[in-house]
Amino acid sequence: MLISSRSNPLVKSFRQLHTSKGRREAGLFLLEGTHLLMEAVGTNYPLETLCATPQWWERHGELGEQASNLATRVEMVTIEVLQAMATTVQPDGVVAIAPSREEVNQQNLRQQLNVEFLELQESQGAAWRSPPSPEVSTANFLGIAGETLQDPGNVGTMIRTAVATGVQGLWLSRDSVDGENPKVLRASAGQWFRLAIDSVPDLTTVVRSLQTLGIQVVATNPRAELTYWQVDFTAPTLILLGNEGAGLSADLLALADRQVQIPLLGGVESLNVAISSAVMLYEAQRQRQQFSS
Repeated sequence: MLISSRSNPLVKSFRQLHTSKGRREAGLFLLEGTHLLMEAVGTNYPLETLCATPQWWERHGELGEQASNLATRVEMVTIEVLQAMATTVQPDGVVAIAPSREEVNQQNLRQQLNVEFLELQESQGAAWRSPPSPEVSTANFLGIAGETLQDPGNVGTMIRTAVATGVQGLWLSRDSVDGENPKVLRASAGQWFRLAIDSVPDLTTVVRSLQTLGIQVVATNPRAELTYWQVDFTAPTLILLGNEGAGLSADLLALADRQVQIPLLGGVESLNVAISSAVMLYEAQRQRQQFSS
């Protein structure tokens, strides 16, 4: 059966997920496009509803069958209906609804970090998300945390870079952009599925808890005396990043074991936070490869 009416109740259920409030209330989020669906299938991520046009099925039959095995419901829709469901102006023929991973990922991150402070985070309502097969020890831990990061493109790019550099987890302050925002998923190029991501009400609790495990905390501060390459990133490390305008709060800066700057020439005031994270993460990777060889 082909759904051809924009007034179909299914369209409304998809459109509800266009907003952060709608996603939070439903416990669901949108996957849009062939590439994100491929990444979801590649990690066996469960799907609730899969909708595609007949033309998409003709081009991507094998992927469609694989995705169907993960989905509770599968529907054929017209391109007009698909456009009403999606947030993109020109969807490529497929959209899906997927469940948030709170319960599954609380269990996964407990195994990943093996620390009791996660119980405290759970009691505060933290939504833990983790990759399919977390195998991490604090001996080689590398994580990043962002405070009040508002741009979904930046956060998605940070996720993509984090996976490329071996990061085990990303913590975002609760006032940051919703990690399940469709723009975040698209900017991550599907790497969202491979990184542990948590939205927390209080980053200071995360910082203190990781410090008790012997993890050093390195914060970015344009007024710091040290440059980022003067820090020993071969030690277990959490990197703290603030937004371009306000930077990190005084409370988080005060907790950091090291404060570092990224030198800027030519009158440039600040770097895009995604670029800042990439610069530091690749320095960490360089040091770790150099001293492990």
